[in-house]
Amino acid sequence: MRGWAPRLMWDAWRTKRGGLAALKTKQRLRLTEMVAFARDNSRYYRELYRDVPEDVGDIKLLPVTDKKKLMARFNDWVTDPTVTIETVREFVDNPKLIGDKFLGRYTALTTSGTTGTPGIFIWDDRTMSVISALALRMLSSWLTVSDFVRILVGGGRMSMVMGAGGHFASAVAAARLRKRRGKRMQALSVHTPLQELVAQLNQFQPSILAPYASIAKLLASEQQAGRLNITPVLTVLSAEGLPAGEYGRVAKAFGSKVGNSYAATECPFLSYSCEHGWLHVNSDWVILEPVDADYQPTPPGEQSHTVLISNLANLVQPILRYDIGDSVLQRPDPCPCGNPLPAIRVQGRTPDLLIFPDHAGKQIVMAPLALEVSNLPGLQLIQIVQTSPTNLRVRLLAESNADPERLWESVQSTIKRTLTEHALVNVTIERADEPPEQSTGGKYRSIIPLN
Repeated sequence: MRGWAPRLMWDAWRTKRGGLAALKTKQRLRLTEMVAFARDNSRYYRELYRDVPEDVGDIKLLPVTDKKKLMARFNDWVTDPTVTIETVREFVDNPKLIGDKFLGRYTALTTSGTTGTPGIFIWDDRTMSVISALALRMLSSWLTVSDFVRILVGGGRMSMVMGAGGHFASAVAAARLRKRRGKRMQALSVHTPLQELVAQLNQFQPSILAPYASIAKLLASEQQAGRLNITPVLTVLSAEGLPAGEYGRVAKAFGSKVGNSYAATECPFLSYSCEHGWLHVNSDWVILEPVDADYQPTPPGEQSHTVLISNLANLVQPILRYDIGDSVLQRPDPCPCGNPLPAIRVQGRTPDLLIFPDHAGKQIVMAPLALEVSNLPGLQLIQIVQTSPTNLRVRLLAESNADPERLWESVQSTIKRTLTEHALVNVTIERADEPPEQSTGGKYRSIIPLN
């Protein structure tokens, strides 16, 4: 697989430059190859595609799948028999291995389970090369030559503000970047109190700032108030979106370009934003299908019930017509930015901030991600609902073999510790009788701020 990245970068540039016809040709060729490979090498897909014609000209002939179905058949799903659910679980359960290669050749990642089922995903070398190629496509659309020069002159320092712990994509990416970039890479936790976060960023002075979108809102306010004083060339938002007006506010606060992407662990190179607020789908390497509740196509210009994705890069763990649970709107006409890639907007990924009064009545603002709880033994799913300015209602779903009382004690102490770190000692934590509730599209919001 060595040498793939440069070739794929050239291919990505040439295909996009060729317009819609070139993009559709690449997509059709890669879909045919992926379906054939999955049928030949995955027991799960061989059974699923038993009645599917050999030559798949229409992707709608393929059955729909989802995380729950695939995780239940993990060992039959993967195409490499040395990858088993037992060995990969042992790997991802060890926090010391974050950033290391699984079996010396794969990237193993976990998801928090917003669809109700925690997932374990494997990226192969081809996937990593496609990520690199499409990252260059993305950065080239956001930055000018002078922007790249400014980043280099500034030392290329990068600050990530991400979820702490677990083999999540952001944690794995940060661990690998630290190995490559050394002191030019700063990894900060979303759980860090805002005042401390501001102090560390002021000291580091990043050229590239990469926070979750909700954290970017807080940091932009700190910059406008004069407490934060950094001058990043590029601010890259991840995990969530922002209301339309907030992108301009963040850009103005930092005096930087602002980029956003809609992606998932199942397909990390899914899309990237343009200056008109649309997300362009990398359709030469992924097929995105907006559909209704019966998995019938949703016309462009209409909001979908959910969306199906087909990852055309990952050979070790094929993901084809996979229900990702998000609602999207596809633009019915060409985007004014001139990018020929399909343009979409995603509903339901815009975070609201948590606002609490402290013991003195002062407002404490937190990003929802700061309260997220994960990686506790026995925890399958958690949903924290702010029901009043000083009350949190916690909905839990425990694993079948877990002790519910011990799990509640662990969850409660974890939340209390985070609140205490933010000087919030007057917030009540309430245990709910009801389980976590799904939102439209079938996902579970882990944190629901007060409306």
